[in-house]
Amino acid sequence: MNRSLKLAWGSLAISVVVLGMKTGAYLLTGSVALYSDALETLINVVAAIGALIALWFSALPADANHPYGHHKAEYLSAVVEGALVLLTSGAIAREAWLGWVHPHAPATPFLGIGLNGAAGAINLVWALVLIRYGRRWKSPALIAGGRHIMTDVWTTVAVLVGFALVPLTGYLRLDPLVAGFVALNILWAGYGMLRESVGGLMDEVTDPEAVGVLRRVISENAGGAIEAHDVRTRTVGSVTFVEFHLVVPGRMTIDDSHVICDRIETALREQVGDAVINIHVEPEPKAKMVGVPVL
Repeated sequence: MNRSLKLAWGSLAISVVVLGMKTGAYLLTGSVALYSDALETLINVVAAIGALIALWFSALPADANHPYGHHKAEYLSAVVEGALVLLTSGAIAREAWLGWVHPHAPATPFLGIGLNGAAGAINLVWALVLIRYGRRWKSPALIAGGRHIMTDVWTTVAVLVGFALVPLTGYLRLDPLVAGFVALNILWAGYGMLRESVGGLMDEVTDPEAVGVLRRVISENAGGAIEAHDVRTRTVGSVTFVEFHLVVPGRMTIDDSHVICDRIETALREQVGDAVINIHVEPEPKAKMVGVPVL
């Protein structure tokens, strides 16, 4: 089992535990806001299952039907998770509206508050772990899962603050009002997840700063060549695809140009990790004088 799958299994286990704690908190209090918090965690469980499936599929080696691998499965998982987040926001908004129309005072046992707060603390730690390792391993599924759980953390904070203010202010509609703000926050988070995941599926340009680093690495390791141009790159899950044209002196042998290509490929992999690199070698007349200069 690879490291990403281990984290995904951890997410599923933690989500189930947190769901049980938040459901207990809602049943003890009858709070609409706590109900919204528990409902969001239910989506976390479904999303964790989806991430597990996507990470397993993306780890499969390339085959005849998928010569570039199965890495985009992670983006599909993130898209599904974003869509679930949007549906969750709608369900919470409905409950908030019903609570606004028919306000009632939630019960306030300390056990319910304690359970919800403890669940939020567990989520905070796990969200930071997922985001950290998701970025390190370039896993869209883990990053999306961590960001989703982080929205759950902010939901818990808002819910607990609003829940505590109801008895202090005597304003019964504060409970569904907090739930309404939770729905808006989740809606915004879901949009962001969908936007980023669809961008990955559409092969949007990699971060400009990362592209600049790749161009620098090519420039510093292309000694003997004339220039590199038409540099293109995209990231699919944990794999970076890089392709460009390398212009060399017309009389250079194939062996010598191959040595330069090997040197560039080694340097690029040291920089980005797992990578698929395609270099098209061209003779000097093909130089465009607008590409990556050789240092």
